[in-house]
Amino acid sequence: MKKQIHCASGVVLLALLFGGSAQAASLSTTEAALLEAVNDARVVNGLQPLHVDDTLVRAARAHTSAMLRKDVLIHGAFGSRLGSFGARGPCFGENLAWGTGARASARALVQSWLASPGHRANLLRPGFRRIGIGARLGDFAGYPRATVVTADFAGS
Repeated sequence: MKKQIHCASGVVLLALLFGGSAQAASLSTTEAALLEAVNDARVVNGLQPLHVDDTLVRAARAHTSAMLRKDVLIHGAFGSRLGSFGARGPCFGENLAWGTGARASARALVQSWLASPGHRANLLRPGFRRIGIGARLGDFAGYPRATVVTADFAGS
């Protein structure tokens, strides 16, 4: 079976004053591996690691589930979506990806983001301090065991 990896990136500035939680969510094994790979990339580039935000995790997981259900990789109005979950900014970013096989590993997905200017900008934005990751396995784009990921970022 052909292995695939696809990405999408977006950034939005919002002055939202909604409250959000900065507690560490219980991440799945895949989500924790993605967090580690993201933070490794940030540290290598002289940046502080990101902290897990429960609100962003809930938003990311909901969006990933919706993308799997609709079989589409799309940001939509992600700033509004994050605000509806109570995320606080003032700046948000979002990286999306999906992959199969070895290309669905956390390291491969983060490397694909680093190779794309828009994704790289989100990943390495100095003002981002918080992250929420939602990763799910399911049928996607004709592949029966695809990993679909949403990474939502927040900060300044």
